[in-house]
Amino acid sequence: MYFSTDPLPKRARSLPLYKTLLCFAVVGILLANGISLLRNLDGMKAANSLQDQTAKVTDELQHLNLLVTDAESNLRGYFLSNSPSYLGTVQGAPARIDTQLRKLSLLLADNPSQQKNLAQLRMLVEHQLRMMDEALTIYRDGGLKEILIITGAATDGDTDEIRFQVVVMLSEQNELLDARSAAFYDEYRHAVILGLGINTAAIIVLLLFYQLVQRSFAARSRAEEALQLANEQLESTVSRRTEQLSDLSRHLIHVSEEERSRLARELHDEMGANLTAIGMDLATVGEQLRTGRPDLAAMLARARATLVDTVQLKRRIVEDLRPSLLDNLGLAAALQSYCEDYARITGLNCDVLIDGDVDSAGPMHAIALFRIVQESLNNIAKYAQARSVIVHLAREGDSLALEVSDDGVGIAPDALTRSKSHGLLGMRERALLLGGKLDVDRGINGVGTCVLARIPILGNGAGAVALVPAAPSQVSPPIGNDDLGRFAA
Repeated sequence: MYFSTDPLPKRARSLPLYKTLLCFAVVGILLANGISLLRNLDGMKAANSLQDQTAKVTDELQHLNLLVTDAESNLRGYFLSNSPSYLGTVQGAPARIDTQLRKLSLLLADNPSQQKNLAQLRMLVEHQLRMMDEALTIYRDGGLKEILIITGAATDGDTDEIRFQVVVMLSEQNELLDARSAAFYDEYRHAVILGLGINTAAIIVLLLFYQLVQRSFAARSRAEEALQLANEQLESTVSRRTEQLSDLSRHLIHVSEEERSRLARELHDEMGANLTAIGMDLATVGEQLRTGRPDLAAMLARARATLVDTVQLKRRIVEDLRPSLLDNLGLAAALQSYCEDYARITGLNCDVLIDGDVDSAGPMHAIALFRIVQESLNNIAKYAQARSVIVHLAREGDSLALEVSDDGVGIAPDALTRSKSHGLLGMRERALLLGGKLDVDRGINGVGTCVLARIPILGNGAGAVALVPAAPSQVSPPIGNDDLGRFAA
């Protein structure tokens, strides 16, 4: 099944006009509602601030009036009793009254009318304080009679003017509070009306959005159903293709092993027979020329030495194509022999550990494990820069466990995901085809590389195919040292 990869048309990428307008309408309604709330909040804050200011002004004015009255009362008490205890309040009154006037000046800083009233009040209070100070001086110089004659009537008049000025300021402050309260009520009423309109508009927009959401949900449900159907078809296609690829992989491995076995038989039988015949002829001619033509006999000796090397090369090729020990003596002997040859050729220390009855595995399991070991050792020789290798094969219950570890530089983290890591992919595919698994990771303490393979041996792996088409009897034993000795005789 094929799916179009063309980009969507531009119209499908942009939001429809009516949805865009609804979005802008919602944003406008939210902004209007926010502005209205801010204005209400500012108006309420201003009203509360003015109310607090009025209460503070009232308290400060009453406190000021109390300070002036208290100073006058204590001065009269001093005049009547001549007790110095009354003078403390009288002498401290100017400082306290000045502090109180400064507080009032700060509270009424934004009201020019009240500032004028406060200036008038300050003048009256200062005049009253001067009169009290003069009265105290005259009393100390002349006595109570002179005080009554000079200041008796004037003091009461100044006090009444101070009280009247305090009442005027309180009245004006209350009038300002009433005016601000009325203005805030009007603003609040307008805000309520505006809020009702905003709520009505919001309800209408929500109803429109509900219709749009309902339509979108229906369209989305249809799209999800179509996508689910497409996914099911795609999963079916992928599963079918995966099964086909698995069958193809099994077939390729099967064909590869068949071809290896066929080439091994032809090299061993036909080429081996030809080399044997050539060796026998060279030996016969060499015997005849040894006394008459020693120079030709020496040339034939060199030819026989080359023939021996060719036989050894043929033997190595045959063993690489199809290890004869695997069919004749079993997996353990084949691994032992291959690792000994590997250690001799590469110069690495290669140890083989065999635990349990590993030769009971079928031919397809044996060749798969042998190829995994073969590929692992080839990779170690090419890339690992190792000094020693350990091959451990053990029978663990109903499965065979293989571990190939080295002390080299270790495998790169991205080596398993590279598209060109065919060797690793081939090893893993061989294990998977027999129902097992293969993991490649760092060695102990992060040193070297460790290849771990586990393959079940009971049931011969579900779905597995025979990887070794040739029976053991079809492959002749390799040419041994005795055969080579006949050429060198």
